[in-house]
Amino acid sequence: MRGTAVLTLLPLLALTACGSGDTGGTAAAGAEASPAPTDDPVATVRKVDSAAALLPADVRKAGKLRVGSSIGFPPGAYYPNGTDKAPAGQDIDLADAVAKVLGVGLERQDASFEAILPALGSGKYDFGTGNFGVTAERLKTIDFVTYINDGQGFAVKKGNTALKSKVTDLTQLCGLTIGTGAGTTFEATLTAQKGVCAKAGRKPYDVKVYSENAATLTALQQGRIDVIMSTINGLRYQAAQAASQTTFLGEYHRLDVGFAFKKGSPLTKAFQAAVNELIRNGTYARILAKWGTSASAIETSRVNPPEQA
Repeated sequence: MRGTAVLTLLPLLALTACGSGDTGGTAAAGAEASPAPTDDPVATVRKVDSAAALLPADVRKAGKLRVGSSIGFPPGAYYPNGTDKAPAGQDIDLADAVAKVLGVGLERQDASFEAILPALGSGKYDFGTGNFGVTAERLKTIDFVTYINDGQGFAVKKGNTALKSKVTDLTQLCGLTIGTGAGTTFEATLTAQKGVCAKAGRKPYDVKVYSENAATLTALQQGRIDVIMSTINGLRYQAAQAASQTTFLGEYHRLDVGFAFKKGSPLTKAFQAAVNELIRNGTYARILAKWGTSASAIETSRVNPPEQA
């Protein structure tokens, strides 16, 4: 990444895999991210025996779980100030809080967004985080325990007049070039609906897929794409920053977001109980308030809910 103008865009894809499947990834070298809030709602969380008892005996004995974590940008998961020390973010706090309720430690391994779900099946990770949206296609091979409701949204570079209002219909994108992340629900949605422009008698939109956030942001800054499709919370967070160079174009489609597991995982009931305990005791609300995502709160955690219409 070169130039301060590009650096101000770096927090844009705050993909925590957003309710729609994020475009998480490792931050570019030299990228600057905002400091993390100093409050720590997780500090007071204690083990809850009834939830911990739902874990398999071998997990309770080992006392730890391996998590594949997609580290992207705030508010989901990122490295404060661009460092490679402990990551921060909503997904980090929620995973740590769940682990404390269950009385286990976490072995966190950074991984690219698109690599985590396949690795669950191989047993490399016990679960994954990355703002993974719950979709009908993913439910064929992945189990989910929901913890937030995020989704799909759009943003443009500030001053770009290609789109002037909230995107409510993909025909508004006809003739434009959209950038999004590899392996995300954004890519899947854009691909599946690509025929809408032809049906409307208009020039089709073009989709550019990037494996790293920095590449997407550079493309937006340089005018090689007109709009980015990413997570609601991430795009809204970026647009709210004082130095932001982007304009958020509103919510397009909401999706439940959850911890991801291999199909048939024996961990889901314990995780569901832990999330519901955090909701009950108020820790959940404090974590979301810390990261500015309270509007995405859920009332109760579910295992494998159907994709939202």
